[in-house]
Formats: sequence, C-alpha cells, structure tokens
Amino acid sequence: MTLASTDKVVLGCVAFSIFWVLAVFPSVPFMPVGRTAGSLLGAMLMVLFRVMTPDEAYKAIDLPILGLLFGTMVVSIFLERADMFEYLGGALAWRSRGSKDLLLRVCLVSAVASALFTNDTCCVVLTEFILKLARQNGLPPQPFLLALASSSNIGSAATPIGNPQNLVIAVQSGITFGQFLVGVFPAMAVGVAANTCVLLCYFWRYLAAPEKDQEAGPDAVVADEEVTSHRFTPARMSHASSMNGGFDGDCVSEPMRRSESLGRADALRSRSYNSEGDIQVSIRSMRASSLSQEMVDVSTVGDGPRKITRSTSQQRSVIIEDAPPEADDDAHKGKDGDDDDVKVKRWKVVVWKSAVYLTTLGMLVALLMGLNMSWSAITAALVLLALDFTDAQACLEKVSYSLLIFFCGMFITVDGFNKTGIPNALWELVEPYSRIDSARGTALLALVILVLSNVASNVPTVLLLGSRVAASAAAISPESQKKAWLILAWVSTVSGNLTLLGSAANLIVCEQARRAQFFGYNLTFWSHLRFGLPSTIIVTAIGLLIVVSY
Repeated sequence: MTLASTDKVVLGCVAFSIFWVLAVFPSVPFMPVGRTAGSLLGAMLMVLFRVMTPDEAYKAIDLPILGLLFGTMVVSIFLERADMFEYLGGALAWRSRGSKDLLLRVCLVSAVASALFTNDTCCVVLTEFILKLARQNGLPPQPFLLALASSSNIGSAATPIGNPQNLVIAVQSGITFGQFLVGVFPAMAVGVAANTCVLLCYFWRYLAAPEKDQEAGPDAVVADEEVTSHRFTPARMSHASSMNGGFDGDCVSEPMRRSESLGRADALRSRSYNSEGDIQVSIRSMRASSLSQEMVDVSTVGDGPRKITRSTSQQRSVIIEDAPPEADDDAHKGKDGDDDDVKVKRWKVVVWKSAVYLTTLGMLVALLMGLNMSWSAITAALVLLALDFTDAQACLEKVSYSLLIFFCGMFITVDGFNKTGIPNALWELVEPYSRIDSARGTALLALVILVLSNVASNVPTVLLLGSRVAASAAAISPESQKKAWLILAWVSTVSGNLTLLGSAANLIVCEQARRAQFFGYNLTFWSHLRFGLPSTIIVTAIGLLIVVSY
C-alpha cells in the first residue's frame, strides 16, 4: 500500500497525534478533556480533514467487540453484587501465614480473577482491601500493590475476556476461547510464578520484618472487623475513567444511592438485601436500636396481672399496671414473625446468588464450546437483568459507557491513520526481519510490540499491527498465523507492566491507592519502573518461549 496524498498524510497524522496525546496523557494542561473526549475528537478530525468519509467512519466501529465489552461489564457488576470479589478478598486474609504468604496469595488471586473478570475490574475491587490488609499487618503497601497490578496484567493474558486488547484479537482472529486458553495459559502460569519470584527477590528485605514505624500514626491501624467487613467499590472496566475519578458509587438491587461524606468515617448503609452481610447488619442495627430506645422488663407477681417497667433512653421509668397477659405472647409472635421474614430474605439471597454464579458459569461454558463470544456475553447479561426482577436502570447506570465511547472513537481514529499508509509503510520496513519462523525474527517482533504498546498503548497497537502480523505469518502456514495472534496477545498484555502508564490496570491501582481514605499511598512512576523493567523482560521472554512452542 502506497502513501496517501500529502494533505491526507499530514492531516491524518495531526488527528492521530491529538488522539495519542489525550489517550496517554488525559490531563494535559492545554486540553484537559480526558481519554473519551480525546478519542471522539480524533475521530471527528479524521472525518473533517477528509481522511475518511462518514460512511467509512461508521463501518470502522467494530460492533462485536463493543457487544462483548458490554456483556462482560454487566456480568462483572452482578458478580460484584453477589459478593464474588468479597470472597476473593477473604481468600487473601484467611489464615495468612506472614508477609510472603500474603504476597503469594495476592499474585495468585489477582491473576485468576483477572483472567475471568478482566484485569481492570480486579484492580478496582481489590486495591483498597489490600491496602487495609497490609496496614493491619504492619507491612509496606508497595510490594502488594505492585503484585496486584503486575499479576492482574499477566493473568489477563490467558483468556479473550481478560482485557480489551484480547477481546479485539479474539474477534478479529476468530480464535476460540478454548484455543486461546490452551495457547496462552501455560505461559501465564509460568509468568505469574516468575513475576512472584522477582517480587520476592526485590522486596525480600522489606517483607522480612513488619513495618515498625508508621508515618500515619496509631490511627492508621486497621481492625480485623474493618477488613472483613470491607465493602468493595463497583466492578468496572474503567480504562477511560481511571484518571478521571470514575470509581465511586455502588450498584444495588433497588434504585437507591449510597451517600458518603468525606468528614465521616462510616458510610450510610444501603438497605439492599442482596447479600447475607447486609441482612446481618440490618438485624444487628434493629436490635441495637431497640435496646437503646427502650428496655422492657416483664415481671409477674403471683397469679395477678403483669407489670411492665420500661426504661427509655432518657433514663425515665414508666410503670404500666394491669397489662394484659396476652402482651408477652404478642411480643413473641412478633419476634417469630421477624425471624421468619429474615429467613425468607436470606433464602432469597442464596437463590439469587446461585443464579448469578450459574449464569456466569453457563457463559464460560458457552465460550469454551466455541459459541459466538459477543452474543454469549450479551445473553448472560440479559439473563441476569431478567432474573434480578427489579428495574435494570440502577445496574445499567454502572456500565462504563465512557469506555464503549472511547473504543468507538479509537476504532475510527486508528482506521483513519491506517488509510494514510504510514503504518503499512513502516511495517514493510520491519516485516522481512520479524517473521516468526526464526528466533531472531520472533524476538524482533516482540520488541516492536513491547515498545509500541508502551508508546501508543496496547489496544491501538493491536489495531495497528494485528492484521499485518497475521498476514505475514499466514504466508508461512495457517498454524503460524494463529501463533502470531497469540504472540501479539501475550507481549502486548505483559508489556503493560513496564511502566506505570503502560496499562490501565496500573493507573487504576495507583489512583485507587492514592485516594484511599485514611491510609492513601502514592505509587510513583519511578518506583514502578524499577520493578517493572526486570519483571517485564523476564516474564515476556519466558512466556514467549512457551507460546512459540505451542
């Protein structure tokens, strides 16, 4: 493909450069509009500059990818409501045997969770919990935050639903869920183990002894009850909102909002009965309220009428004589009725949670069977919305529509940049030396993907290189074409661990940790790079050898 006309090349480069700057640095001083608006701006400029026509812009939007994103986001929201991520957090704290054991658990749990529920979701719901757990045990937060971010990125490479770039690869390549899992899972397992070893070696001295001197003082100590009762933030794939504060809110079964005050330590409790924890909280609060308002002492003198003495919260005594004998029976009947209501609600919770887990399992089975991934995810999402038996607005509002819009703008912008002919011209210079039929060519291809993923972000890299890498490998053999897609998936995902800006999951962990109330922690760019550089090189190389041998 030759280069387009000079004006299209120049204007297309201008539009793509604006998109790239706003996507990588969403808070630039001269235009702090964020990633989503930046992608729409790039798409609009591609049409206004006549690099592509409006019809070509509409055709550039990949609806199957958007459908798969939407379905997985809705399923993740329902799993968060069903306390799936709370159970994962409980697995971190259950019978922990020290700092190193906790680090191993963080790596394992975050890798598995990100493979099934996307890396962004995993980082959103586990960051604050890990901060509390580290502070409770007097441990430095940095090793565990890096373990969460890096293991989530590595684990997400194993499945097509693990991260956005894998969604793009799965849809464009036609590789089934099972083929993707078989091809990348061994590399993911070894990569997580290698990354854990790097973490242990790098932070061994810090993990050897508890952190004695806490800068935050005695108020920073977190009680066991606070850790176990931690309520997670909503599950989102917030690639586009990671730097724009898109992490607050909660998804409840009724159209109710959770209000928070910065000046208060405790948030108001939601009245949703969609979890057993909420039921127990409501029971305790009702009993405490009843005891604080009035205490009832029932005494009987002989066979005569009962006397009931009530002490109110203002310490006043009121004696009611000649109380009917049936009063005590009515009280017991009322108490039994309340207990029955609680049991019924508890069973409803169990049935509802079981339905959520079974529907999610059914979606995974459908994906493993090779059914259409987009429609499988959308079907699972609609089944969950129907089984909820409530207005779906409250949950649908928690879908990250900014991410879907970001993808629409990015599809148009990248397709317009492709029409300038620049990506194809650059690839023709590299392609003869980056064929995957030789070790040197595979290494060069991996290096190109790694650098470009950190410069242009991993999803645009996949959109720019995917079809070209696959076409080059198809000239060798059909199996080489599938292998090339898997190499692209592995390297583009793991390369996100190199720098703090290399992955949306890294930014989510950084922002969530910084904004955590009472025990915030700032994960800096250089502290991440010092660990990310050796870890990315080692994990990428080891995993690449396994994927190539597939």
